[in-house]
Amino acid sequence: MTVMLTDPPTAANAHRHGADDYANVRRAIEFIAATWRAQPETETVAAHVGLSPERLRVLFRRWCGLTPKAFLQAITLDAAREMLRDSASVLDATYALGLSGPGRLHDLFVTHEAMSPGEYATRGAGVEIVWGFHPSPFGEALVMATSRGLAGMAFADGPQDRPGVLADMTARWPRAAFREDEAATAPYAARIFRPDMWRADDPLRVVFIGSDFEIRVWETLLKIPLGRATTYSDIAARLGRPKAARAVGAAVGRNPISFVVPCHRVLGKSGSLCGYHWGLTRKRAMLGWERGLVGAAPAG
Repeated sequence: MTVMLTDPPTAANAHRHGADDYANVRRAIEFIAATWRAQPETETVAAHVGLSPERLRVLFRRWCGLTPKAFLQAITLDAAREMLRDSASVLDATYALGLSGPGRLHDLFVTHEAMSPGEYATRGAGVEIVWGFHPSPFGEALVMATSRGLAGMAFADGPQDRPGVLADMTARWPRAAFREDEAATAPYAARIFRPDMWRADDPLRVVFIGSDFEIRVWETLLKIPLGRATTYSDIAARLGRPKAARAVGAAVGRNPISFVVPCHRVLGKSGSLCGYHWGLTRKRAMLGWERGLVGAAPAG
């Protein structure tokens, strides 16, 4: 069952609605995250951002897929704990049955391969990586690809952040050749945030560039269903290294393909969001956006 939002936050309509829209949504998310214990009304959030309540609702639905009130509910600790309930069994069932998520909603179908140990050891030597910045529901997305598939995704909060984000990502493969080519990366950006393009018969191809342990962690992240979460310790147990939660956390933090490889679905044992390389506000936005998709999916 594929879900299509009324006005999906694609690259095309992100251009249409303008960069200011995400800035306003980001400020609203930050305010909700800081004041969720007080359960602020939509009117309060709208006043903080400087918009009318109706304008905020429309904007929030466009970018997050749900209302500010529903998003508030989605990021409370109770909601996070609910996402974590039976998290170990979620991974077990996913591995055993190939479950895609609640309501039979298709998850982001991904087919992946890894560079050989030798290729990884050379730190990208002989590999050309093209890159480009594109609009997304979560700010500007830096998309990076090789001839074999998507290799990197990161996020920036505006043009002023682009140099730092690009430097962060290129430093991961210091001997690779990098070339700006937005035309080459645009097809990836166009489909990643489109639920109607998450198709098992046309999966998104990604290539992992990392150590053997990192790749095993990233492969496990791909098994976390949409709208659910797990913990570092559960991933460590799944990998047969129950005492390696800290090492798992480090590998999760080095995930080079944000959102597509859903490291944002890993929470602390208590339901806390913990750290996120591209900011907790963005992590909250991703979780809320996905919960909106799950809530929109027909049951059954």
